This record gives sequence, C-alpha cells and structure tokens, in this order.
Amino acid sequence: MARIVLHVEGMSCGHCLTAVSRALAESPGVTVESVRMGRAEVDYDERVTSPAAVAAAVAGAGYPATVQPA
Repeated sequence: MARIVLHVEGMSCGHCLTAVSRALAESPGVTVESVRMGRAEVDYDERVTSPAAVAAAVAGAGYPATVQPA
C-alpha cells in the first residue's frame, strides 16, 4: 500500500465530505484515511489502482482533485 494526499476543490459542506468519502471508498484498492474540507488522505494498492485513477474517481463525483507532491 502507498499513501497519497489529494487537494480537492469545491468542498464546502457535509454533503461534499460525504460525496468525496463515498467516491473514494467505492474505488477498488483504496482505503480512506481521512477526508477534510479540501483534502483527502488515502492508502491505495499499487497493483489495483494509481494516484491518477484515485483523483479521477473524486473528480467523477464532481470535485476536481489533484495529487499533492510528496
């Protein structure tokens, strides 16, 4: 497992937190560590997914996300 931090745009309420958390939790190979306004920290299985795919899952829920540099 590897860890990434995502910068998530457009989050402003509890619904946003839930939507981002759900999108991450439903992504194969992803374990959610924390989701806060504007930020998500997750572990992911490198054999199953990639940082770009994790960010795309969040973006698919309506919240543009970028992987933060390590």
